[in-house]
Amino acid sequence: MSQTAFTWGTGRRKTAVARVRMRPGSGEFNINGKPFDVYFPTIDMRNLARGPLKATDVSDKYDIFVNVKGGGPLGQAGAVRLGVARVLKAVDETLFATLREGGYLTRDSRMKERKKYGQAGARAKFQFSKR
Repeated sequence: MSQTAFTWGTGRRKTAVARVRMRPGSGEFNINGKPFDVYFPTIDMRNLARGPLKATDVSDKYDIFVNVKGGGPLGQAGAVRLGVARVLKAVDETLFATLREGGYLTRDSRMKERKKYGQAGARAKFQFSKR
C-alpha cells in the first residue's frame, strides 16, 4: 500500500455515523479536522474510540482521519470505534480474531425508539380519563 492510498471504513452508533480513512503513517489521529484529544475531551470517550488500536498494538503505525456527524459525543465515540475496527480488519486480516474477541466488530444496534402518533412518546400514552 502506498503512502497516499487510504483504506475506508464506516462505523455507526445510535444516530452517529463515522467515515474513517486510514493510511500507513506515524500515528496521527484527526476527527473532523481537529486533533483526537481536542475532539474527545474526556478519558472515557478517548478510551472507547482508541480501543481497537490499543487491543491490536498498532496505534503508531497508521494515520487515521475521521469525519463523524450526528448523535452526541458518546455515540460519536462508539461510531469511531466501530469504524476504526473495520478499517483495521480490512488492512490486516490477522487482526480479525483479536478485534472480534474484544467485541470491537459488533455494531451496537440500540437506538432511540420513535414516537408514535396518538401517543405522548415512544411508550408513554396520554392520560386516560373515564369521565
